[in-house]
Amino acid sequence: MTRYAGTRAVVIGQDTGIGLAIAKRLVEGGAEVVLAADGDAERTRTELGSAARVVAADALVAGGGPADHGGAAGLWPGDQVEFVFADAVATARPLLPYVADGGAIVLTAASPAPVPVGALAAELAARGIRVNAVDPGCIDEPGDDGPPLPPLGRLGSAEEVARAALFLATEATFTTGARLAVDGGLGRP
Repeated sequence: MTRYAGTRAVVIGQDTGIGLAIAKRLVEGGAEVVLAADGDAERTRTELGSAARVVAADALVAGGGPADHGGAAGLWPGDQVEFVFADAVATARPLLPYVADGGAIVLTAASPAPVPVGALAAELAARGIRVNAVDPGCIDEPGDDGPPLPPLGRLGSAEEVARAALFLATEATFTTGARLAVDGGLGRP
């Protein structure tokens, strides 16, 4: 599958769970990916293959942007990326100068913590950069005690959150400032 061929993405966050699921789908679709996370980098590199680089999260965003342009902790020559997936505005903000005009940023919002998606979307609208968020809830994660089941009667997966995040980044081209609940209906009356 080459759905994302010719695109570059930075995924900041977990090297397990949602961040890894997003990176895997991007790589499978032909994108070049930098996964900035802390954890077992060698295992993650093996899982993602040669189309992805795994770097320490603090190395990528240290000093207000890529620490080493084109090097092990940097992005690519030209430092332009089409997609940024981040766990918070604070982790995405240092990469804003490197997001190509017309690109997309997708944040992972953790309810009930508010994520200022609308403010960042308004700030970047003149560059055509869309900013949205996925709001996962009732996601089955390793070591989780098993939250109560949502109306769909099962827990969701990191893969399902990744699909929603990729939809917002690549398909929802006239959507910005939105927060998409991926919670099996739990957040709805």
